[in-house]
Amino acid sequence: MPSALPDGEPVPESGALPDDALAGRDARPLGFYLHVPYCATRCGYCDFNTYTAAELRGSGGVLASRENYAATLADEIRLARKVLGDDPRPAATVFVGGGTPTLLPPEDLGAMLAAVREEFGLAADAEVTCEANPESVDPAYLERLRAAGFNRISFGMQSARPHVLSVLDRRHTPGRPEACVAEARAAGFAHVNLDLIYGTPGESDADWRASLDAALGAGPDHVSAYALIVEEGTQLARRIRRGEVPPTDDDQHADRYLIAEEALSAAGMRWYEVSNWATAGDTSARCRHNELYWTGADWWGAGPGAHSHVGGVRWWNVKHPAAYAQALGEGRSPGAGREVLGAEDRRVERILLELRLAAGCPLALLAPDGARAAERALADGLL
Repeated sequence: MPSALPDGEPVPESGALPDDALAGRDARPLGFYLHVPYCATRCGYCDFNTYTAAELRGSGGVLASRENYAATLADEIRLARKVLGDDPRPAATVFVGGGTPTLLPPEDLGAMLAAVREEFGLAADAEVTCEANPESVDPAYLERLRAAGFNRISFGMQSARPHVLSVLDRRHTPGRPEACVAEARAAGFAHVNLDLIYGTPGESDADWRASLDAALGAGPDHVSAYALIVEEGTQLARRIRRGEVPPTDDDQHADRYLIAEEALSAAGMRWYEVSNWATAGDTSARCRHNELYWTGADWWGAGPGAHSHVGGVRWWNVKHPAAYAQALGEGRSPGAGREVLGAEDRRVERILLELRLAAGCPLALLAPDGARAAERALADGLL
């Protein structure tokens, strides 16, 4: 089941932001995250806000349908224009994620992108990304997606080993993600990412090395590698509780991370964020959209359960697609709650996020105790 939303204060029906949220906005880039909440099946480890056809059946009817989704999301982009008013910033990045966005026709994804372009415009060098499951695309689909305006694509590979994919309930076969990289290049995508997961129950060091070798052999310019987190309420958590598969192990996670860093660095990639590597010397290979999150920039998250942040105000939408569509159909913001971050909250979050980056964070952000802790970590070889 999807995880629960946080608590927060109510969002005004108009979606209006406090007056000072847009102060200094010209110095911050603006991005859009567009959430597609549909999946063909639910993976056993996933607690994202996604829904299969069976889960939606009888719980909202036409309001929750894939067929209407692009038009509904475009309504929220138009709401964003009203809320942000005369904001002059074009979208620097657009990231379509999920779920499985590529369950929708490329033309629908293009219509969502077109809504951003029409209301805000796209920067001349805008990064426009779409996530995809390997089994949900073919060369013709990728060509249509590229024609719709996408220039970056991210494939969920997870592993090259069949038994690992089975534990994760992934549907694609080994080798398919690598073929997708070649198909995306042929379709004209300038940047291609492969997502990997390490630490799956039953995975060995040799399995993980094989997955890294397969990913690198495909020739992406970006690799994301994430430690498996077992979320409560997921099928995988229940299987571990019943003893059907072994629990995850933090020491194994640490070892696998070092294996990843060694293999990816040897192949000419450099980490720029704890879980993300890009071709060394090519800053355009980095995911600029995710860099907005890590550096506290502004982004509008459209779609059920999507989160947004503008000028220290963070809010999140209702989770169910039918409730989301109903709110927009009635001319209301789909926001379920929000929080206005104070100066100290923003300072602490900036430290937490920028410490994930290779560039680090300015020492001036640290309080005296924090500076002393950093000195001790440096002396101990941890920084």
